[in-house]
Amino acid sequence: METDSKGMPRLDKTAIVVETLDTMIDDFAFWATQTPEARLAALELMRRINYGYAATGRLQRVLEVVERPHE
Repeated sequence: METDSKGMPRLDKTAIVVETLDTMIDDFAFWATQTPEARLAALELMRRINYGYAATGRLQRVLEVVERPHE
């Protein structure tokens, strides 16, 4: 698989095919034959394509202290 300068996989836009929802059965059958390791590797590849390599950062915590009026 080709990668760019950041090590990200390059997307071959000529290989993209638009299909109907009827092909989902074929997709399910294909992934059902794959090992759990192969499915996780494909999932990680899709995550990197969508969010980048360093998308493992943590969410920022926000804390606000509010003084309540004394009654």
